[in-house]
Amino acid sequence: MLLTGFEPFAGDATNPSGDAVRLVAERWSGPGTLVAEVLPVVFAEASARLAALIRAHSPDVVLAVGLAGGRRGLTPERVAINLADARIPDNAGQQPLDRPIVEGAPAAYFTTLPVKAMTAAIAAAGIPASLSHSAGTFVCNQVMFTALHETADADGIRAGFLHVPYAAENAPDRVDSLPLGDIVRGLEVALRIAVDAPTDAALPGGTLPGGTLH
Repeated sequence: MLLTGFEPFAGDATNPSGDAVRLVAERWSGPGTLVAEVLPVVFAEASARLAALIRAHSPDVVLAVGLAGGRRGLTPERVAINLADARIPDNAGQQPLDRPIVEGAPAAYFTTLPVKAMTAAIAAAGIPASLSHSAGTFVCNQVMFTALHETADADGIRAGFLHVPYAAENAPDRVDSLPLGDIVRGLEVALRIAVDAPTDAALPGGTLPGGTLH
């Protein structure tokens, strides 16, 4: 399995996605072997690094994780779109506008992870979780699209993305957050469901972005 997070960006001192990924890797006891990596928040470099990791390790599961500041819980993503349109510059000062991620590739890819089952299992563990229908147009979406593009022709590989909120230990004032320990537990639950669930759960996902599975 391949699990990735991100380095800090936009002036933040930490990024809970990268912090949580490191902690998951330290305590992971299975199933399977876990490869963990913290990616740069740089459009081209993040895609290139993720693609190289997929080719080097041939994982059965690819779960990329990023920060969605302002969201309350963990949010598995359903779809990545072939568009980079940055509200702010990345960590290399790049700010692509209305640019395809991969020329000639499909307009979008749906996740191949069992995201409804993941969302339900995280919520059942007492951790806020909802299903999201938009990964944005920043580096998170770029990495999700890259993961799905790289694995599109590979049999048996599940790939996708999950957003996490700020960690309570480092969250800005009056912004929704979760304790870092809860984020770590939620990622562990998500990984185990990604490995073990034979198919996704037949649950209503809603029609609105962030529609919660109860």
